[in-house]
Amino acid sequence: MKGASVNLSEMLLSVTNDTVGRCIFGKKADEESKFGTISRKLTTQFQAFSFGNVFPFLDWMDYLTGLIPGAKETFTALDSFFDEVIAEHRNSKRANDKSDAKDFVDILLQIQKDGTPKLELTQENLKAILLDMFVGGTDSTSTTMEWSMAELVKHPSMMKKAQEECVIKKALRLHAPAPLLVHRETSSSVKMGGYEIPAKTRVFANAWAIQRDPKLCENPEEFIPERFHNNLVNFMGEDFHYIPFGAGRRGCPGTLFGLTSAESVIANILYWFDWKLPGDAPGEDLDMTEAFGLTVYKKIPLHVEPVMYSA
Repeated sequence: MKGASVNLSEMLLSVTNDTVGRCIFGKKADEESKFGTISRKLTTQFQAFSFGNVFPFLDWMDYLTGLIPGAKETFTALDSFFDEVIAEHRNSKRANDKSDAKDFVDILLQIQKDGTPKLELTQENLKAILLDMFVGGTDSTSTTMEWSMAELVKHPSMMKKAQEECVIKKALRLHAPAPLLVHRETSSSVKMGGYEIPAKTRVFANAWAIQRDPKLCENPEEFIPERFHNNLVNFMGEDFHYIPFGAGRRGCPGTLFGLTSAESVIANILYWFDWKLPGDAPGEDLDMTEAFGLTVYKKIPLHVEPVMYSA
């Protein structure tokens, strides 16, 4: 209906779930599926403050806050779901099919069946890999698209430029999908940046702060796509002031998949429509408050009005 707004945040998450679901499980997500919005619930629990992580002697507090019981409930549901998925694939004829019509679970089961000496996959190994693929491939990609569209709605002039070239790289600087890169533990004491870090210390890399550092980026809080024109800086971990996907051998292995998915969806919705806030509200009034999970997504879902685009 003309003039009606849509919840674009919800639609982008649904598209991402469908894409990842088809690649991993061989079927898309739908409203009755067990692997729909549970990814965001899980990532939020991952990033929630844990007394045990910071002060090990206070780990009992995580039970009082409900963090541990909630996480156990979520993992139990996922564990049951993965068991069902693996059982379905074992019983299907595709497991022995030599064609290319296989999803990720089929490939893992084939590897398990072949019994590669250096890669023995147990049932628990299979479920752990599927969990990584599922969580890593859904919420981070939909969050990247959500922030990209939010910035474009907030800056209408930039939307015109985006309809000529994609702006994913620009959005990733302001809104890295994983602002706190997975923590590491120091193997020995080290001095860095004037600080002495003892051995066995858990350390996080704050990509959000690094990419907004005024010493490394002029006007860091502003969405300026032009800053990347004719700029060799990339997001593959070679430039340490721009690390939305991490760096080195621990960098995100799904970078290419996530970027391809995000660019494809953004390009299509910008090709067919202009997007604006409902009614006559100006784009600069858009609330950009962040909500923190394993990814930093938009606290208030992006409700926007599509307008048929004519070049």
